[in-house]
Amino acid sequence: MNKEDIVSNLEEKHTTLLNWLQNQEDDKWQKGPEGKWTSGQQALHLLQSIKPLNDALSMPKILLKFKFGKANRDLRDYDTIVNRYHERLKNVKGSTFKGSQNMKTPTLSEKEYILNRLQVENKKLQYKTLKRWNDKQLDSYILPHPLMGKMPVREIIMWTAYHIEHHTKILQEKY
Repeated sequence: MNKEDIVSNLEEKHTTLLNWLQNQEDDKWQKGPEGKWTSGQQALHLLQSIKPLNDALSMPKILLKFKFGKANRDLRDYDTIVNRYHERLKNVKGSTFKGSQNMKTPTLSEKEYILNRLQVENKKLQYKTLKRWNDKQLDSYILPHPLMGKMPVREIIMWTAYHIEHHTKILQEKY
């Protein structure tokens, strides 16, 4: 997937999510299925996953190389990343990464802020993908993912698009 396709995919998935959350009845922001996250927690989780990626993509590339190394395998395509993610999800049986454990339930008054921050972080990620990272860098620098392990930057950005879709589908089906 080239950079433009990745950014288009990010925008499409994000727009679908934001439209759904903005059109959801306000009283459902703090409610969810029994034992599951609320809509607000789903949105906060997505924000908590995209923000560290943007922070990492703002770091000097030499520091990323020193800290995490360079890619030593061929790139995976989008479908392979999605399938691998689902395999890994089966193995963790519902646990989540550290930042989203014991997550508070965002209040209705925080909804606009969280949705705005999601939109801003998504736009930052799109900009960095297109303007700050060239194709070679996207393919050779790696970042750690709490569930998937080390991944080339291109893959982790593609995964981010799918992660948004994954949570949007959960919201659409169960909320």
